[in-house]
Amino acid sequence: QVQLVESGGGLVQAGGSLRLSCAASGRTFASYAMGWFRQAPGKEREFVAAISWNGGSTYCADSVKGRYTISRDNAKNTLYLQMNSLKPEDTAVYYCAAALHTIVVITTTRRANAKEYDYWGQGTQVTVSS
Repeated sequence: QVQLVESGGGLVQAGGSLRLSCAASGRTFASYAMGWFRQAPGKEREFVAAISWNGGSTYCADSVKGRYTISRDNAKNTLYLQMNSLKPEDTAVYYCAAALHTIVVITTTRRANAKEYDYWGQGTQVTVSS
């Protein structure tokens, strides 16, 4: 199994930026498709972005498109989420997730379904003040 550890969250003012990182264990990171989800208090876990195994294809939710960028560095076993122009509505715990089957990420309905992912990190808190 894969262990995932998120970092980089914190408190930022509206309009600011943060970069989240997700460090993965194991030697097979490069073979996994990856995604970012977020969950605010009292709300369900929400899809944010996903990336194919080689980084060649990226997908973002409409709510963050144009502001967030997902990327990965397979040599460092690390997934990133660059968040710019942050809004108070972006406040949530952000989770990285790994999918064993790449088809999950390239299929619109499947990549947004948290149940399609096989491994999850513990989450990192992002708070955006107004």
